[in-house]
Amino acid sequence: MAEENGSIRTLSVDIGGSGVKAIVLDITGTPLTERVRLETPQPATPEVVMNAIIVLATAQGEFHRVSVGFPGVVRCGVTETAVNLHPDWIGFNFETALSNHLHKPVRVINDADMQGFGAIAGKGVELVITLGTGFGSALFLDGKLVPNMEMGHHQFRKAETYEQQLRRAELEKIGEKRWNRRLEKAIASLQHLFNYDYLYIGGGEAVRVNIQLPLNVKLIPNIAGLLGGIALWREENK
Repeated sequence: MAEENGSIRTLSVDIGGSGVKAIVLDITGTPLTERVRLETPQPATPEVVMNAIIVLATAQGEFHRVSVGFPGVVRCGVTETAVNLHPDWIGFNFETALSNHLHKPVRVINDADMQGFGAIAGKGVELVITLGTGFGSALFLDGKLVPNMEMGHHQFRKAETYEQQLRRAELEKIGEKRWNRRLEKAIASLQHLFNYDYLYIGGGEAVRVNIQLPLNVKLIPNIAGLLGGIALWREENK
């Protein structure tokens, strides 16, 4: 058995509002393949997104199990929200459906939660935010996840949420300078709210962050959203 000799391969998938990415990881979370990406199909219904995952999986070669980061609330493999995808995702048993398509065991988790597993040190209070089509968030205490926090949909300023103020569409609308000033205010707000030891900023738009970050705030590469996939199979996260 592959699992017995440590050679089990995990297909890690990160679903975003603009792109679906995949990579194969070894038992330690080290990449074994190059990351591949497809544009998120529109309209992003469950069937067409799963078809995109199947195409990506075929290009990745052998794998034994699948981890998926999904942009919404996930409970017991069922997607409960999907603000930046399609209403058909609400109440959809994604874990079972994708497992039936790929004929492999599948685990699904919120995408920011998965990205957090790829970034955190596992000590103290650690907060992760992702800047992309929307605004993702994940909170950890000594490496233990508080699942499905969805901070992005809570009020931030001027009667708007973090997502409304910092999503990609708003960045394109107001420009990087104003967007970065908003981000600076968001960091200060989140520090007061969570008193975190560390804040990690990831997602596709993290490359456009251009402010002096506090010493306990760190930018993380977007690939962390895939590298965290190995954590879904650790005993404590089952």
